[in-house]
Amino acid sequence: MKVRPGVELASLSDVGCQRENNEDRYSYWEPAADPQFPIKGRLAIVADGMGGYEGGQEASRIAVEVIENIYANTSAGDPRTWLLQGFQAAHRRIQEYAEKYPDLQGMGTTCTAMALLDHLLYFAHVGDSRLYLVRGSSISRLTHDHSYVSRLVENGVLRADEAESHPQRHILTAALGAGNNITPDSPAQPVSLQSEDVLVLCTDGLWGLLTEDEIQIAVAGKTAAEICDTLVDTVKKRGGPDNITMQVLRIN
Repeated sequence: MKVRPGVELASLSDVGCQRENNEDRYSYWEPAADPQFPIKGRLAIVADGMGGYEGGQEASRIAVEVIENIYANTSAGDPRTWLLQGFQAAHRRIQEYAEKYPDLQGMGTTCTAMALLDHLLYFAHVGDSRLYLVRGSSISRLTHDHSYVSRLVENGVLRADEAESHPQRHILTAALGAGNNITPDSPAQPVSLQSEDVLVLCTDGLWGLLTEDEIQIAVAGKTAAEICDTLVDTVKKRGGPDNITMQVLRIN
């Protein structure tokens, strides 16, 4: 995939140290035709499948392929509309697949997708994959985990710092393919970015063994590829119990 000037991109997916297969999936897309680029911009997605060996792989594959296809080929609307339509279509497609193959009942996937038009960031999100924005010496998490522990934090049962190491932090309350309906998180207005901002898309196999400060420190002074290598290597040195997937985009 050609990456036009304006961002520095790197992506990395690793099976980790304890899994036999990789149920994560990611993609990066730009329109092939130059006249479409100002309209569609760039699309990056990460997804973390669940539901067993085949179910998890298929769910994350379906989510990434359907969202990319809907985003690329829908003309009416704006980036946020295309993302949300893609999420709804992926949710239905995963459920249809599970109905066709009963052994895969319970398959589903997290998904975080971002669209970048010039310096405007649109995103949609279901599950506990994350999107971080690193700006200088600060880091902010743009996504909200759909998880049991996040719900405890919202209800005042846990503090936010306790949630990051809670043993049940990976129990999801929403995923593509799970339940009758989904309501993806997607801000009504895009986020304005600045030159040298860094976006980090990742699955819980990465953030589950790193603090936000460690992610921010790893970004400083490194290329996008070096950031991926450094963070994945750190996670694997700590045992890497899950698949690890990330995409890094630095705004030039």
